Amino acid sequence: MSEKSLATALVHAGRKKRYTQGAVNPVVQRASSLVFDCLADKKHATMNRAKGELFYGRRGTLTHFALQDAMCELEGGAGCYLYPCGAAAVTNSILSFVQTGDHILMTGAAYEPTQDFCNIILQKMGIATTYYDPMIGEDIARLVQPNSKVLFLESPSSLTMEVPDIPAIVKAVRKVNPEIVIMIDNTWGGGVLFKALEHDIDISIQAGTKYLVGHSDVMIGTAVSNARCWDKLREHSYLMGQMVDADSAYTTARGLRTLGIRLKQHEENSIKVAQWLAQQPEVKAVYHPALPSCPGHVFFQQDFLGASGLFSFELKQKLTQQQLEAFMDHFELFTMAYSWGGFESLILCNQPEEIAKIRPNISRKLEGTLIRIHVGLEDVDDLIEDLNAGFRRLNAI
Repeated sequence: MSEKSLATALVHAGRKKRYTQGAVNPVVQRASSLVFDCLADKKHATMNRAKGELFYGRRGTLTHFALQDAMCELEGGAGCYLYPCGAAAVTNSILSFVQTGDHILMTGAAYEPTQDFCNIILQKMGIATTYYDPMIGEDIARLVQPNSKVLFLESPSSLTMEVPDIPAIVKAVRKVNPEIVIMIDNTWGGGVLFKALEHDIDISIQAGTKYLVGHSDVMIGTAVSNARCWDKLREHSYLMGQMVDADSAYTTARGLRTLGIRLKQHEENSIKVAQWLAQQPEVKAVYHPALPSCPGHVFFQQDFLGASGLFSFELKQKLTQQQLEAFMDHFELFTMAYSWGGFESLILCNQPEEIAKIRPNISRKLEGTLIRIHVGLEDVDDLIEDLNAGFRRLNAI
């Protein structure tokens, strides 16, 4: 999809007259029970409950259908399931395709709650997990087992931002096991900067809480599936009770309308901040996929249509607690908070031993304190000055 067609699709996707009822935006239809006028209508709704007919609130209302249609158009999927958060989208997508005795391949640099789910819930269910280095490339083929049912990708990696060679990984695994279900946490690019389903990936998962919503006020997850996996993903997720309220679905659909322009500004701002950070004497390396210093930068250039606002940088030293507090506690614009993808700039830190603990299966080890930032929509010069003040505080100790 070209830049022009993407911008147009973001404005118009999911706005069929059935959903808008003549308004600009889809209606907010809050409902548990949907009323049928006659037995024939009830029978029709029952037979078509998985095809966008109003049946029961847990199957969705016009508000949900509008967002689902929009996500399918944007990501090229056969269907989209909505979840109450990104973690629910990840876990329920995996659970839909595994059973006791199965095995999955999971990136060793995945979002920490994803790893916890594998180590606690899947292990308790008798499902084995093999973690792989995200930069493994085609060598991943040797890790595929006869009972491997899911390959889980994430690009870029959480915190350390490696960009894997996804085409090589997918091709190598498909050669060994064509039927394996391949999923990706595609949150970093808002589902539009990396066209997952065009790379022979079955399911593209997002924490829509981040860029889709864009205003840090709603939690939602999405999983867009190809035709091969859609029926199973939909029915299993439904049986596990997954659903989203109509207001969250509406707010997410509204966020789509500005996603393109927001991502462009996040990209522009973050690259400027990343380039400035790369020149600072306190910084060892900047891990922004759009910069050559980021592992897998060449794959970013190969596969992505652009960048977003989230990246990290490593300091030349491991900060003491006193230094860490001096640096982190007094920013004016960068606030400390989990999540990202909103209009505001955020900052978090991890010591190298903390990274090593949650990244035991990747070869690259950090030596300095890692700072992760999300660059928001503020004036970029103001953001740079805020970071510069942090370095001045650090150097004053």
